[in-house]
Amino acid sequence: MATVRDVAALAGVSISTVSRALSAPGMVSDATRERVEQAAKKLDYRPNPAARGLRVGRTTTLGLLVPDLENPFFASITKAVQSRARTHGYAVLVADSDEDAGQELELVSMLTAQVDGLVLASPRSSDLSLLTAVDGRPAVLLNREVEGLASLVIDNAGGVRQSLSHLKALGHRSVAAVSGPAGSWSGAERRRGIEAAGRETGVEVVDVGHFRPTFSGGVAAADLVVASGATAVLTYNDLQALGLVDRLRHRGLQVPRDLSVVGFDDVSVATLVSPALTTVSIPLAALGRGAVDRLVEQLDRDTGESREDDLAGLADEDEPPARPSLPVELVVRGTTAEPRPDGPRA
Repeated sequence: MATVRDVAALAGVSISTVSRALSAPGMVSDATRERVEQAAKKLDYRPNPAARGLRVGRTTTLGLLVPDLENPFFASITKAVQSRARTHGYAVLVADSDEDAGQELELVSMLTAQVDGLVLASPRSSDLSLLTAVDGRPAVLLNREVEGLASLVIDNAGGVRQSLSHLKALGHRSVAAVSGPAGSWSGAERRRGIEAAGRETGVEVVDVGHFRPTFSGGVAAADLVVASGATAVLTYNDLQALGLVDRLRHRGLQVPRDLSVVGFDDVSVATLVSPALTTVSIPLAALGRGAVDRLVEQLDRDTGESREDDLAGLADEDEPPARPSLPVELVVRGTTAEPRPDGPRA
């Protein structure tokens, strides 16, 4: 049976680099990762997760807690987490808090008794509540930062900055902003980003308030957006954007002729509607994979198990520096255009 040393020898890299390439590929260059993966495939190298679990007293199960599984954003995250966990030899237990902070904390307590570590996707609870509930156990937060807990976030401010710059270039001077849940960390980051971008660009930003991050939330926000007199709108996510567009149609308004709409997330349905949604694309798969990689690294470090990669070779030249946040990109489609020359329709 092939060992990690055999893979390292065939790939021409260190043992530590092999382990990182297979468990945390973001920490090595693409060329190195491909070389290691090809060597592992040629040798049919596979770690033995069951034996490893027995040695260190693990369940070989990870927990994933999301606010809403019906949201395509979290469905994509879940798929990526499960896929990545399998490569590490873990199963995943998934729970849905239904956007309820109280239920979220209860589920954290329940899951920690059944799994080796937790991935908490966009948790809504307060920092102190999360720290208390996690209680020092291995955990990684997605799209949320709490001092004392590992996290992986996206460039929220950069996303809304790109959106506002795009709208200004089209000629929009007044843009409405639809926020998500009041307890959303990423929502707060985006609001700050929108305010800063508004000051930088000279575009007036009209805050129409907090709404559920759902299709119905977008429907509920639509009338306030129209009443604001803005010629464009930035929504908290794509589901809100789609609900808003639907309500505008029922009012006899056309997108983007009467109102330009920009979403956030770039979920699969964004391209299935007509017109296709202009939105900020998030690397959802990378978020899910990265969360699992960081969690498994914690577990190996906490148990003292050696994958021969923790400290050795951390300064390898083929490893890029860690990024503070994952980049996002505005994808321009059919829901944005120049504003009406005669002003917005009510």
